[in-house]
Amino acid sequence: MKKKFAFIVAAGILMIFCTQITAQPLPLATPEAVRMSSSRLNLVRVVIKKAIEKKEIPGAAILVARKGQIVLREAFGNSQLIPEKKPMKIDMIFDMASITKPVATATSIMILVEQGKIRLWDKVKDYIPEFVPYIDEDGKKAEDARIWHLLTHTAGLQPYTDAEEAGEKLGNPCDLDSLAVYIAELKKTDPPGEVFHYSCLGFITLANIIKRITGQTVAEFSEKHIFKPLKMEHTFFTPPKKFRYLCVPTEVINGEPLIGVVHDPLARLQGGISGNAGLFSTVDDLAIFAQMMLNKGEFGGVRILSELSVERMTEVYPRVQFSGRGLGWDLDSDYSTNGGDLFGARSYGHSGYTGTSIWIDPETETFVIFLTNRVHPDDKGSVVPLRSKVANIVASAILEEVK
Repeated sequence: MKKKFAFIVAAGILMIFCTQITAQPLPLATPEAVRMSSSRLNLVRVVIKKAIEKKEIPGAAILVARKGQIVLREAFGNSQLIPEKKPMKIDMIFDMASITKPVATATSIMILVEQGKIRLWDKVKDYIPEFVPYIDEDGKKAEDARIWHLLTHTAGLQPYTDAEEAGEKLGNPCDLDSLAVYIAELKKTDPPGEVFHYSCLGFITLANIIKRITGQTVAEFSEKHIFKPLKMEHTFFTPPKKFRYLCVPTEVINGEPLIGVVHDPLARLQGGISGNAGLFSTVDDLAIFAQMMLNKGEFGGVRILSELSVERMTEVYPRVQFSGRGLGWDLDSDYSTNGGDLFGARSYGHSGYTGTSIWIDPETETFVIFLTNRVHPDDKGSVVPLRSKVANIVASAILEEVK
């Protein structure tokens, strides 16, 4: 009997231990163990709590890691204010908004490049023949946009288009092929490669190219080639109903908060699957992805990207240095303030309209994942200055000299 009881206790302990291992992607460490200051890092808590008190955001979840170890993993405030308050929890699932662009869409494109199924130099019209070029006032056509123009937001596409108007013409919901053609036929703002215009339309176009090459949506392709291999089990488009209780609400529309339904209108028009937005994830899953990038394409014995692909994606693309953009990633554009002022020129990241952000610094082997739902309940929250402050505090907490 005693032996049986001992076995049950041991099995229970093992189960708890295994649960703890899978609950977070990386081991926990004290800041000092990775040459960071606890007292400095604690200021992150101060500025986040102050922002919540000022009602700039309802709540937040943050994960900071250095040298492959988590030094801060915490939730703050509320996940929901309307119709009732609910506390934020660290394992909650956020609408990633534009973080979809680098994590799902750009990564999928680079996998196709590695597979020899596409070239960055390919013309967009090779895949979407309806893609019209820029035409100047004299009626002269510019050169055709290439895949890399889409990835760097220099294809001459408009930033966005009215989802309601598109829905009236294409149906609501509409299929991606129809929307991609609709976008392709829109008047271009500039010749490709000359002006940086941050464009959701470019990444919707990229998602359609993925579908035309593979027969899979960006959701299906990224699940098979990125999220499932990395065991990012709470990362997906259109969250399953069983995970809805974990989804952080965004804006209240027609009296109901969007819960597990994408906030972006163009993504919502497509039923939640789009190249510009639609991804949902957690701080823990994004930590896996960030560490994979710091490991130059590999995590847990699984290789997602080659080392050279990671290098090319995370440097300012040489043909459009003025853009400050890599292939899907932001390094030094007007949108890169979420990286703060202290991380170096090699650092990169992205932000999302809903209040999400990720910043990765290979020089110090550090990343910051900071997720909020600043659009809840009325799309009036503000998180831009807060992101910079959080990044600056994390960077200032690094104590060792970087060589």
